[in-house]
Amino acid sequence: MRKKRRLKTWVKVILCLLLAGAVAFGFAKRRSHIWQSRFFTGASGMQKKEALHNVEMPDWVDVQLIHIHNTARTGTELDQINNVVIHYVGNPGSTAQNNRDYFDKESTTVSSHFVVGLEGEVIQCLPLWERSAASNRRNSDTVSIEVCHPDESGKFSETTYDAVVKLTAFLLKQLDLSVEDVIRHYDITGKLCPLYYVEHEDAWETLKKDLQTALSAI
Repeated sequence: MRKKRRLKTWVKVILCLLLAGAVAFGFAKRRSHIWQSRFFTGASGMQKKEALHNVEMPDWVDVQLIHIHNTARTGTELDQINNVVIHYVGNPGSTAQNNRDYFDKESTTVSSHFVVGLEGEVIQCLPLWERSAASNRRNSDTVSIEVCHPDESGKFSETTYDAVVKLTAFLLKQLDLSVEDVIRHYDITGKLCPLYYVEHEDAWETLKKDLQTALSAI
């Protein structure tokens, strides 16, 4: 009788352990599923990040990557990619090359993935999969575009504007993002950047409409 009681006790202990293990496994699996759903579903999150390594830049983009140094280019990879952020350089009359070279200085703590110049030239300064130092707390999940402007108003010239639309539409297509995923620096921190397109909301809405037209044509 004692042996039978001991056997029953051990069977109960084993069953309890198996049940606890099953519950723990199920919970872990559920957490894993939630994590995968959050980051891997469809073409979002990490899949977009991985896709960045396979993007081939068109011949109208001049690739001049700055060297890894300090905070301007640390070589840190993006966590994921959710938005394209439009900035203005804030230095009227400066060229895309001027700004790219400024990013490359040892003392510089800011950078952007792209700079669009006064003549519509486009320079790539960072690999798409690396973090820029342009969008504050959103550096980890955004691609940044700095835009040159001829005067203090911050309004882009027609040639520059067309290049911004062309570049942004290309990126949206490659990253499987929508026009609604294009934001301003202002939308992150409240900074008046890009100045003209913060002070003139109608101009920003027009830019987004032009982006949609360009994106639909690709």
